Amino acid sequence: MTRRKKWTLALIALVTVLVIGIAGGSYYLYHFAFEPTPKVLTHSSKKSHANLVRNQNWLKTVSKQTWRETSATDNLKLVADFVPAAKATKRTVIVAHGYMGNKEQMASYIRLWHRQGYNVLAPDDRGNGQSEGNYYGFGWPDRLDYLKWTQQVIRHVGQDSRIGLFGVSMGGATVMMMSGEQLPSQVKAIIEDCGYTSVGDELTYELKALYHLPKFPLIYTASWVAQAKAHFNFLKASSVTQLKHNRLPIFFIHGGSDTFVPTKMVYQNYQATTVKDKQLWVVPGAGHAESFTKQPKVYTQKVDTFMAKYLK
Repeated sequence: MTRRKKWTLALIALVTVLVIGIAGGSYYLYHFAFEPTPKVLTHSSKKSHANLVRNQNWLKTVSKQTWRETSATDNLKLVADFVPAAKATKRTVIVAHGYMGNKEQMASYIRLWHRQGYNVLAPDDRGNGQSEGNYYGFGWPDRLDYLKWTQQVIRHVGQDSRIGLFGVSMGGATVMMMSGEQLPSQVKAIIEDCGYTSVGDELTYELKALYHLPKFPLIYTASWVAQAKAHFNFLKASSVTQLKHNRLPIFFIHGGSDTFVPTKMVYQNYQATTVKDKQLWVVPGAGHAESFTKQPKVYTQKVDTFMAKYLK
């Protein structure tokens, strides 16, 4: 065998190994990030967990309704809890849960808004809780599902509804991604807590943090897998891009010690929206989704004051 032929075979073998490795890595990244599989990526504090358990018990006993909706794409059956206010009102807050979460994981926030006199609608996103789906949408296809939920609130509560959007973590990204859509006039304000700048940014950050791997090529090749299996291009899923089209008052909250969705992302999100009515609160020492636990009284006062101003 000639030297040239040996080099050619070696090159072919190397390319084959690289292609197989990248393909395998791409499918693994999709499986790990997008498919509903058991994993532990963040740890809530003992105080946060205790509060959640207490409020989940409250959620089990409070008067509520089960609402159903069909997803905007993929024809999935979605489920939500609607908790009416103790006193009849036209004001409703729609709460969006986090990654690997469900409506029950939002019990502390549902109770917060219920105490402030709002109706609360808490959906299970596609692939989560009681809703159908075999993938997480990271807020991107979900933003269109939540548009349908807003229309259901209007049909149920009335054309004179006043609706606020509230989300934590992936839910924060969901409501930011909604902000760039044509929302019903009944939607008046948005509060996001610890949402990311984009799905690509968050996956790139986690790829480096967990596996010490660079963005190229896996983020791009994994996007092809996601397009084929989950039917959306996550590289287009950007809070920053959507916020550039936002016209609603918006309040950004983030933990100053967040290492899951890095704190720097909130500054990028804040700068992306050009509306006058925007606020930013970075909570010193708070980890991911721990701002409410860290400063419950101040948190409640700030979010209630903001939402009440625009849903009055």
